[in-house]
Amino acid sequence: MEKLKVAGSPMIEKMGFRDYEFSRKITAEVKNLARCYQCSMCSGGCPVAYAMDYFPNQIIHSVRLGLKEKVLQSTSIWICASCETCATRCPNEIEIVGLMDALRRESLKEAVRGPLSKISKFHKVFVEQIRKKGRIDEGSLLLSYELRTGDFLSFMKNRDELKLGLEMFRKGKLKLPSRKRYARKAVDEIFRACQ
Repeated sequence: MEKLKVAGSPMIEKMGFRDYEFSRKITAEVKNLARCYQCSMCSGGCPVAYAMDYFPNQIIHSVRLGLKEKVLQSTSIWICASCETCATRCPNEIEIVGLMDALRRESLKEAVRGPLSKISKFHKVFVEQIRKKGRIDEGSLLLSYELRTGDFLSFMKNRDELKLGLEMFRKGKLKLPSRKRYARKAVDEIFRACQ
């Protein structure tokens, strides 16, 4: 997205290609999305808005304008914590968390390579661990994630993580991996119900 400097004004973005089919699809999927009048209540209450490249109300506006590329490459859709604060504050009962979920699914379907595209790999590794063991084992979670993303080969990063890991282990915050599988039947039942 190209940014333009207009005399006497802050940076404004030049709008890219508009995909109205994308806009119609997402608007049909997310309850009450067309009701948004940009009051910014969602963004004002969002606990992770400080880390987003576009606030939730800006994402809604971009979806309605059909700015598919901008929205799917946004870090905001991956940073959203799904805490429902935005939806609770919304006077028009827009399902903003549902919007973020729909946009993440669309981003994965389109195989968009954005600044936080590795987050989906972390989610997959996390869920695989729960399915296998019934709980999270931090050490093997980190190792599986590093192997899947290719970050395992970064010496400097690994050195810093090893120091942090040893300090956490020393303080009892990190446990040794266990072969034990927790609540096998309950976990299998949950995964069956979700599929």
